[in-house]
Amino acid sequence: MGKPPSRRKKTTSAASSNSEAHPNSASEDISLEENPATATITVTAVEVSELTDQEQSDRLHLERKVERAAFEAGKALMELRDRRLYRSTHRTFEDYCRDRFGYSRRQPYLLMDAAVVFDNLLEKCDPLDHILPTSERQVRPMTKLEPHQQQEVWLAAVEVAGGKVPTGRIVKDVVQRIMERTQVPNTYQLGEVCQILAKDNPELRGKGGCWGIVSAVNEFSCTVRMWDGEYTVGLQHLKSCNYLPAECEQMQVICDRIGRVYSGALEESVQKFLEMLGKLNRAYLTPLEEKVLSLLELEIIP
Repeated sequence: MGKPPSRRKKTTSAASSNSEAHPNSASEDISLEENPATATITVTAVEVSELTDQEQSDRLHLERKVERAAFEAGKALMELRDRRLYRSTHRTFEDYCRDRFGYSRRQPYLLMDAAVVFDNLLEKCDPLDHILPTSERQVRPMTKLEPHQQQEVWLAAVEVAGGKVPTGRIVKDVVQRIMERTQVPNTYQLGEVCQILAKDNPELRGKGGCWGIVSAVNEFSCTVRMWDGEYTVGLQHLKSCNYLPAECEQMQVICDRIGRVYSGALEESVQKFLEMLGKLNRAYLTPLEEKVLSLLELEIIP
């Protein structure tokens, strides 16, 4: 019985016959092609039309929305906080921001501070002629400056950035130069009564408007004694109450008395009363305040 032909042979044979059937196909294709050196390439021109006046207006409007997104968030947060619109679901503004927006404790305050700076720049800088910030980080270094200094810093930073939106690092460097140039000596004195300005410092949250007694005078800060402890506060966050020496002594007595009875274990209403005394804008207690504080001293101090 004859040996059957192998599949390999058949395949090879088929390929060979196919090759034989079109011996000049490749050369024919090549011969039909044009010489690349002399080929003519046709390019279709696409005309880019200029923006109409309406489109240009729409572009600027949308760009402004992108630029102001973070700062609009800061303004919205301020209204939510000031009107306490979170009170139906949360006890504190910080808890609300964490659960609703996923913010850390500090983030909403950074956005609110940035919104204040942005509004200040917007007042002095025509948005059609000047570059404006586009993120919170770009204005963060300026929150501790006075409004006129913020404007000076921003215009200088834009110039350093070559007329473009400056990075936060550029702004920070310009702020540092401004602060070094305008640094003033610490003129506070031991025993002086000062008010805390917490607006631009999240670390002093809850202490805004409170008063304290200067217990140490540092180069660019003071250690201030309050009813619940001592705090080191930068000069930009202090404001003298301008009390007479006798009034300062009276406030020291009141501070000592509140400090002896205040603790986190007290009932909330009692704590609120003592904290209210810590925000007095006068150097004395009313007769009723004196009676309530004396009663607490009798009840709490052993």
